[in-house]
Amino acid sequence: MSEVTYTASATATGEGRNGGRTVTSDGLLDVTLAIPKEFGGSGGATNPEQLFAVGWSSCFLGAVKRAAAARKVKLDDLAVVADVTLHHANDEFWLSGALHLEMSGVDKQTAEELGAAAHQICPYSKATRGNVEVTIDVTVD
Repeated sequence: MSEVTYTASATATGEGRNGGRTVTSDGLLDVTLAIPKEFGGSGGATNPEQLFAVGWSSCFLGAVKRAAAARKVKLDDLAVVADVTLHHANDEFWLSGALHLEMSGVDKQTAEELGAAAHQICPYSKATRGNVEVTIDVTVD
């Protein structure tokens, strides 16, 4: 059994993703939720897919940096864009993800290797493995 090093806690109330609210236990994140206009909702507030994308992009960025440090690769600049898509068909819902790595200071092959290594390190990637279709692409300057 591993040691628990951190547990995040959040509470959703109201109508959930349709006009509800979610707050973290420390109060640092307190957001109103709305179904996006693109999905037939009113928009005007965040949604679970955006929150997932925020977490995944920041976690994956850290995983890329960790992979680079382990290989003694210096990155001049790094950004990760996470696209999380909510799909719906026949009363079924599912997610897909696309991770776009933008970096400089390395060649394309090294960037692709770092992306693949990060995908093995990142807890979000581990949590989605086998459940969510994920693509990773890189752009180097």
